[in-house]
Amino acid sequence: MARPYVDQANRYARDVVAGKIPASRWARLACQRHLDDLARSKERDYPFRFDADLAERPCAFAELLPHVKGDWARGVPGDPDSTRIKLEPWQCFILCSIFGWVNKRTGLRRYRKVYIEVPRKNGKSVLAAIIGLYMLVADGEVGAEIYCGATKEKQALEVFRPAHAMVRKTPALVAAFGVEHPKSQILVPATESRFEPVVGKPGDGASPSCAIVDEFHEHADETLYSTMLTGMGARRQPLLLVITTAGYNIEGPCYQLNRDCRELLEGRTQSDETFAIIYTIDEDDDWTSEIALRKANPNYGVSVYADFLKVEQREAQQTARKANAFKTKHLNVWVSARTGWMNMQAWTACGDETRTLADFKARPCFVGVDLAHKRDIAALIFVFPEERPIAGKRRREGEKRTETHYTIFGKYFVPEERVAENRRYRAWADEGRLIVTDGDSIDYDAIEAELLDATVFEVQQAAYDPWSAQQFAQNMQAEGLTMVELRPSVQNFSEPMKTLEALVHSRRIHHNGDPVLAWQVANVEVKEDAKGNIFPRKPRVESKIDAAVALISAMNRALLYEPPPSALINQMTEEDFLL
Repeated sequence: MARPYVDQANRYARDVVAGKIPASRWARLACQRHLDDLARSKERDYPFRFDADLAERPCAFAELLPHVKGDWARGVPGDPDSTRIKLEPWQCFILCSIFGWVNKRTGLRRYRKVYIEVPRKNGKSVLAAIIGLYMLVADGEVGAEIYCGATKEKQALEVFRPAHAMVRKTPALVAAFGVEHPKSQILVPATESRFEPVVGKPGDGASPSCAIVDEFHEHADETLYSTMLTGMGARRQPLLLVITTAGYNIEGPCYQLNRDCRELLEGRTQSDETFAIIYTIDEDDDWTSEIALRKANPNYGVSVYADFLKVEQREAQQTARKANAFKTKHLNVWVSARTGWMNMQAWTACGDETRTLADFKARPCFVGVDLAHKRDIAALIFVFPEERPIAGKRRREGEKRTETHYTIFGKYFVPEERVAENRRYRAWADEGRLIVTDGDSIDYDAIEAELLDATVFEVQQAAYDPWSAQQFAQNMQAEGLTMVELRPSVQNFSEPMKTLEALVHSRRIHHNGDPVLAWQVANVEVKEDAKGNIFPRKPRVESKIDAAVALISAMNRALLYEPPPSALINQMTEEDFLL
C-alpha cells in the first residue's frame, strides 16, 4: 500500500540526520529520536509502535484544505488544485510523528504534549490550524473541544482565522461533517464539538481535547498552559500543542519549556508523551550566513522568501538594535532584549579568560557603583584605561601613535535569600562569580570593604548615583576615595553608551568573559530620542542591568582620562607598532 506522506517524513528525518538538509542540533536530535524509536518499536518490550495508516490521515486531510493568504491563495488561473495546501517534508514529519505514534497496548496516541518552535513566516499558524481542524472533525472524539489560546485576542485569532477561512472555502468539508461556522466558532453539531479562540484561560467546565497555545513566548506565566493541561484529565488522548517563535523573556515559562525540551532531545530527561522540535541555529553558527537562514527556516524559499530574509539579515548586521529582533524572529535565537544596545557577538569577541584583576595592581582605574535595591544584585565595575600603539594600516609610515583601550572587571553582591530563589544566581554563586551577603538584603559594609580593597589600584574616581548611594559615598569619601556624583540621565549616559558600542566593535574593550556582566549588558534595551540620544532600559523587572549601568557610569569618567604625556610612547620601539 502506498504511503507517500510517511515515506516523505522518514526520508526527511534521514536526510536531516545525514546532513543533507541543513538543520540545527535540536532538529537533528528530533529526527534521530524518531528513527531510533522506529528501530526500537520492533522490540517486544518497547511500549510504542508507529501506525503508518494513522500517520497518513492528517497529511491527506491537510492537502484537501486551501491556502487562505497571499499568492498561494490566489493560485494559478484555471487550476483549482493550485490553491490547495501542499505539505513540505518537515510538515509531513511533524504531522506523521504526532499522529502516527501510538501505545501498543491501548492503541491511543503516544504524544499528548507537542512543542514546535519555528521562526516567523514559516507557516506555523497554518500548521496549527490544520491540526486543530483535524482534531475537530476527524479524531473520533465526541464533544471535542478545540481551543486556540493566547494572552491577547489578536494573537488568539492568528490560528483561528485561517482555520475559519479554510472551512468557509471548503464546501466538501462542511458537507461531509456538517460543519457550521458562525463568526467566532467552528461547530460540528452532530458530535457537539467546537473550535474557538480563547484569551487567557478557558472558563470553568472546559475540557479541551486539543489546546493550541500560540506564541507562548509572550506569556508572562504558565496560567493558560497549566489550565489547558489540567482540563484535559477527562480525555483519553488529548493534545496540548505549543507552537511558538523564540522570544526575549528568558525568565518566562516558554524559555523554561524550551530548556526542558532540549534536555529531552539530548536524552538527559525522559518524557515518552512529549514531542519536541526546535528550528534555530547552533551556537557556533555564523548568524550572518545564508546557511544560518536555511537551518533556522524549514520553509526557506517556500513561504518565507530568501530575498526578504537576506535583506533583513544585512540590515541587522548594521546595528545591535535590529540584530536582536532579527535573530529572535527569523533565526529563533532567544535573546534578553528586543532593541538591544550591544552587539553581543562583538562583545564576546572582546573576551579573554586569562585576564585577572590582580594583573592590574597599581594601574589607573575608574569605578562605577550601582547599589540597586537592597534585595537584589549590586555591582562594582572597574575600568582600566591603557595606551596601546596604533598598528598596521591605520598608522602612517614612521609615525608613532597610541590609542586608549579599556579593560573591564566586575564584582557583584547578592543577598543569600535572593540566591536561594534564583537558579541563575545559585549557579554563579557556586562558581564564585557572586559575593553572597548574609540575610535578605545587601550588606553595604561588604561593598565598602571591597571598594577599599581596590586601593591596590590607582582609583582615580568612583561614580555613583546619589539617589541610592549618598551615605555610601560619604563613607568612601571619608576613607580618601574620590567619589563623583553621577545621576542616571540621558545627558550623562548617552555619549558613553555610544562610545562603548563603538569601542567594542573596534576591539578596544577587553574583559575576561564574565557571564554576569555579559547577561546584564545583553539585557539593556535602548530607544533613541528625536536628537539621537540613548539611555539604558530594562525590558522586564527580572532582566537586571545594574552592572551595565555601573559600567556606563565608570566609562563616563574613564573617557575623560588623560594619560601621562608621552612617557609610554617614547619607550616603544618600531616593532611595537608592526602588529
